[in-house]
Amino acid sequence: MAPSTDLTPLGVASLALLAEGPMHPYEMYQLLMARHEDRLVKVRPGTLYHAVGRLEEQALVEAVGTGREGNRPERTTYRITAAGHEALDARLKAMLSTPANEYPVFPHAIAEAHHLPAGMVAGLLEERLAALQADLDFLVHAESEATAKGVERKYWLDLGYQQALRRTEIAWIRGLLADLRSGELPWGDPLPPKPSLEPKEPVGKSS
Repeated sequence: MAPSTDLTPLGVASLALLAEGPMHPYEMYQLLMARHEDRLVKVRPGTLYHAVGRLEEQALVEAVGTGREGNRPERTTYRITAAGHEALDARLKAMLSTPANEYPVFPHAIAEAHHLPAGMVAGLLEERLAALQADLDFLVHAESEATAKGVERKYWLDLGYQQALRRTEIAWIRGLLADLRSGELPWGDPLPPKPSLEPKEPVGKSS
């Protein structure tokens, strides 16, 4: 298998960082976390070191020296090779042009949600809505920060894409909840209407 098609998400992120300039894996990890790219790829210091080691075995990166800061262990600095640039470009082209079924969890859960009572499904979806809204708020704030710092939009396109996904999912779930409450979506056990927030007439009040 060609290295370009064998690149993991973390491998792509590692090559993309080294395309910016030579650095050691811990520096790469700090930069990924500072940019909140852990939202896009699963990353821990250990897995990043392993990913860089694998890229070195494939001759996509190469060591350019070691250094030590104070009493810390020596750290090896890496740079991307010509083959690494080629592999990164090829992988990015494939990722951008070809949709991939990544088997996300939520569509699977929705497909099987009919096994649970309507009230439970509604409660769980309300929890999901709250989490999605918090996530959307974070993304909007991150975009505002990037804009305020003068970071070019091409470097944070993913923030706009993820916002669009969150807004679409929020709207879809709200529509589903409305259908559950109105009875438009039949369920084994009907979901009672959402309680009215209007104040009730005091008991025993004379007209």
